[in-house]
Amino acid sequence: MTATAYTVTGMNCEHCVRSVTEELERLPEVSSVAVDLADGRVTVVSDGALADGAVREAVTEAGFELVGRA
Repeated sequence: MTATAYTVTGMNCEHCVRSVTEELERLPEVSSVAVDLADGRVTVVSDGALADGAVREAVTEAGFELVGRA
């Protein structure tokens, strides 16, 4: 298992958290997602290393911006 933290901007409510979580959980290798709304930190646990492009695309699909790894 690999845990990777990312910084995501634009989230300001629990609906935002759900949207980001749902999109990231659609990636086949993702086993869990934890979002810290206060600091915009999203921690993704996966079976292996995730492509940053796939994570960025999922976050964008949810309506937010991936700044980079935290």
